[in-house]
Amino acid sequence: MKKIFIAGHKGMVGSAIFRKLKNNSNKIFIANKIKLNLLDQKSVLSFFKRNKFDEVYLCAAKVGGIHANNTYVADFIYQNLEIQNNFIHSAYLTDVKKLMFLGSSCVYPKKPKIPIKEEYLLTSELENTNEMYAVAKLAGLKMCKAYNSQFKTDFRAVMPTNLYGQNDNYDSLNSHVLAALIKKIVLAKKQNKKSFIIWGTGKPKREFLHVDDLADATIKIMNLSKSKYNKIAGEKFPFINVGSGSDISIKDLAELISRIVGFRGEMIFDKSKPDGTYRKLMDNTKLRKIKWKPKISLNSGIKKTIEDFKATI
Repeated sequence: MKKIFIAGHKGMVGSAIFRKLKNNSNKIFIANKIKLNLLDQKSVLSFFKRNKFDEVYLCAAKVGGIHANNTYVADFIYQNLEIQNNFIHSAYLTDVKKLMFLGSSCVYPKKPKIPIKEEYLLTSELENTNEMYAVAKLAGLKMCKAYNSQFKTDFRAVMPTNLYGQNDNYDSLNSHVLAALIKKIVLAKKQNKKSFIIWGTGKPKREFLHVDDLADATIKIMNLSKSKYNKIAGEKFPFINVGSGSDISIKDLAELISRIVGFRGEMIFDKSKPDGTYRKLMDNTKLRKIKWKPKISLNSGIKKTIEDFKATI
């Protein structure tokens, strides 16, 4: 029986991985009843020494949308670097058999070729609206690679596309685009408003994956043998993109949500706000080698997510 620790189990990704794992015979450990300061290296290392984990899913991070990334730039780079450094180093020092690092598609260049392959990492400048978060995640990827090279650890990484689903963040200033649109449109319908505002032009396209699908893929990648994972991920860019394989414009996404909600008002585009990267569709060639594909369509996933949000208001 494996002892598995999920760091960030209250977040969208961590909670999805927990839901997927909790029904098996492994012992799933979540830091629910203790006060663990993720930014304190001594506390994290002591925690790892006491528990001797077999596997760790590193989902804990400071996250947010364009506004949060642009406003709290120092917080984003400092806190994410500290969390990653503490967990990755502690996993090495306590002989954790496997660690899974959750990256982000924002690590890729601002204007990449589409679809985005893992090998496009660091080929040009980053998108400035989430640069500090991206730099931190890049450091985490490189740290896992360095520890695997020097210490022969088995630290793995997945690069998720834009996520949505249960336990998403619906804060008006810190949420991501799909959650922000669901909140705006559901409330506009409920309050009988005639319109709602969308940041930017609505032209950029985004790829979306339901978080339950990400959890399923991540666990499958974690369960690969070390040799098979290394063969698929490769040595130069040792991580695996996880996406749905298709994208949609922000305008079309807003129209889809409006149809599902039954809102017939107007969409107003605030073109004074940044669009961010124009397109971020990722290449899933490596992912297909493990014979995995998403099970939840965007339409059905949004319907379920809307119901989850309605239950919170």
